[in-house]
Amino acid sequence: MSKKHIEECVRSSLEGYFRDLRGTEPDGMYEMLVKAVEKPLLEVVMAKAENNQSRAAEWLGLNRNTLRKKLIEHKLLK
Repeated sequence: MSKKHIEECVRSSLEGYFRDLRGTEPDGMYEMLVKAVEKPLLEVVMAKAENNQSRAAEWLGLNRNTLRKKLIEHKLLK
């Protein structure tokens, strides 16, 4: 899957989100979208990195402490 394909999926989902609102103004979209994308991203990367936080942090371009904080926020630490 290419970056372009992911962007198209996000764009399509957002268009559907606005359709579902039926004219109601959205609120807090940025945080909603970041949380919706961040958790599955962390789940998949951690699984592929065999739960090695240092490796996952490197792949994500994050500091290990930042990754750990995000894992705790999403209740992904065992």
